[in-house]
Amino acid sequence: MQRRLSRIHPVAGYDDIKDCDVVIEAVFEEMDVKRQVFGALDRLAKPDAVLATNTSYLDVNAIARTTQRPGRVLGMHFFSPANVMRLLEVVRGAETDAQTLATAVAVGRKIGKAPVVVGVCHGFVGNRMLRLRSVEAERLLLEGALPQDIDAAMTSFGFPMGPLAAGDLAGLDISWRMRKAQGLRAEIADRLCELGRFGQKAGKGFYLYESGSRAPKPDPEVETLIVAASARLGIARRPIARQEIVERLLFPMINEGARILSERIAARASDIDVIWVFGYGFPAWRGGPMHYADAIGLAHVRDRLDKFAARTGDEHHKPAPLLAQLATEGRGFGDL
Repeated sequence: MQRRLSRIHPVAGYDDIKDCDVVIEAVFEEMDVKRQVFGALDRLAKPDAVLATNTSYLDVNAIARTTQRPGRVLGMHFFSPANVMRLLEVVRGAETDAQTLATAVAVGRKIGKAPVVVGVCHGFVGNRMLRLRSVEAERLLLEGALPQDIDAAMTSFGFPMGPLAAGDLAGLDISWRMRKAQGLRAEIADRLCELGRFGQKAGKGFYLYESGSRAPKPDPEVETLIVAASARLGIARRPIARQEIVERLLFPMINEGARILSERIAARASDIDVIWVFGYGFPAWRGGPMHYADAIGLAHVRDRLDKFAARTGDEHHKPAPLLAQLATEGRGFGDL
């Protein structure tokens, strides 16, 4: 421990990092703050230094344009908790040069991560797909499921933690801040944040947490809040089977994965699978979301999405052209 700690040298100012080969910024998710940091780094870092941002969502190209060296700028998105999760999304900007990209991948491997190169879009690959799951979880809550129902379905599928308990662990205020910046609202999650229920760090979120414990406990106040929201929106609550919960959370994500492949944000389906296994706890024995879709058959996924789309009218539920084409041809993402 002492040997490792002795290799870490905290410093207080930008001048102290002027000779660094790689600089990774990890300030919070506000573009103005990111631009200030990269403006300073551009002035002070040596010309061949790699300048990386740890942003989870923001436009890496816009950050790169803050500098006079966009070819040396890219994203290195580590996943929380970063000392545990192996995934590293290496985000290739429009002007990121080959040497910078290769350096970031090499650094990731050197520190024991699983680097995956992705393109620029809101949320890149992992969080772009995750947003679809979050939207669907809100729908399920309003239609009749409780947090413990959703989480039990996903842990039974093989996730180490359900999505709502995971939200409590990460902090519900992070996504809340991002939704507010985009003018979006999540009826249940936002209301919890408005009540100061930010998750484990506040002792309450979707669940209650007793002092000194990380074990989630169902909270009757949350159930009351959810049922009241359903009534206010005129939604008749009903029992929802675990299989329906799993399909409604996973299939829209798989559909978004197909769009990501069509847009070349990810180079191959297996890259998406690596992202979800190493960054989000997708059960490794199921191979990742795209491999899982191939295993159960894309025709089944397409047909279920058609039914979801007919019920919700949500564009994200309509089968993506690539998914529909592969399903019709009897092929899978692994055949691409």
